[in-house]
Amino acid sequence: MEKINGYTKEEAQSLVKYICEGRGQGKTLTRIFDEYAKNTGRARGSVRNYYYALLKSTDNEEVKKMLSGTDLKAEDVRPFTDEETDKILRAILQQKSKGVSVRRAVLNLAGGDDKLMLRYQNKYRNVMAKQPERIERLMREAGYTVTDEGRRTIENKINSLYDELNSSLKEENKRLTAVIKRLTDENYLLKLQVKNLMN
Repeated sequence: MEKINGYTKEEAQSLVKYICEGRGQGKTLTRIFDEYAKNTGRARGSVRNYYYALLKSTDNEEVKKMLSGTDLKAEDVRPFTDEETDKILRAILQQKSKGVSVRRAVLNLAGGDDKLMLRYQNKYRNVMAKQPERIERLMREAGYTVTDEGRRTIENKINSLYDELNSSLKEENKRLTAVIKRLTDENYLLKLQVKNLMN
C-alpha cells in the first residue's frame, strides 16, 4: 500500500486497531484522534485527515482487507448550500467583528462538535482563498467596512504587538540569565562554606 499522508502500512494498521479499540470503549473519535496524536507525536488534524482519507480509499485492496470486519466507515458529507454558506460566513464575521478569532467563532457555532467545527473552518478558509469578494460582500451587507487602509492598520497593530512581545521576551531572557548567574554564584559559595565547615 502506498503511503497516504505519510503513513506506512504498519502505521495505518496501528491506527485502525487503535480506533476500533477506542470505539469499543465508548470514546469519541475526537478523543481517539487526540490520544493517538499524543502517543505518536503526530498532529491531531493529520491523524483525523489520514483516517478519513483511508476510509475513502475503497478501491485499494489492502485498505479493504485492513478495514474488513470493522465497523469503520466514512459518512457521506452533504455539501453546504449557498444559503447555508452565507449564513455560516455571516455568523463568523459577526463574531470576528467583536474580536473573536475564526477558530473560536467556528467552535462557538458548532456547539463543541469537532467535526462540524472543522467543516465550518474549512468552508471559511476556502471562501477566503477562492472567493474573497464574497466575504467582502457579506461584510458590506452586515455594515462592516473593509478598506485597504483598515487592513494595513490591523497588520501594523499586529506587527507592533509582535515587536513589543519580542522586545519584552528579550528583556525577560536577560533578566532570567542574570538571576541564574547570581543563583549559580550563590550556590557555589554555599558549597564552599559547607566544605569549610566539614573540614
